[in-house]
Amino acid sequence: RIIAASTCSPTGQDSLGTIIMEYVGNSTLHHIIYGTNWVTAKRKNEKNDGLSLAQSLHYSCDIVAGLAFLHSQLIVHLDLKPANIFITEQNICK
Repeated sequence: RIIAASTCSPTGQDSLGTIIMEYVGNSTLHHIIYGTNWVTAKRKNEKNDGLSLAQSLHYSCDIVAGLAFLHSQLIVHLDLKPANIFITEQNICK
């Protein structure tokens, strides 16, 4: 439940390093909660009553699984918020 990423060091003094990340789309948990992107635009006719209990639990389990993995690698996410949690086309949080 973690976005795959790798880094490339700068090749010279005038170049920048690069972070290459897995593409997971542009939908975030923030968009889902507050209805602010194309995902919710496609559902115009549906009422936006927020997340169901089942969907909230599904997303929570994905988030906890990702954090558990990070912590097992001695990594701490210092900016965890809905806007930084991506939702894939398969409806998985990363």
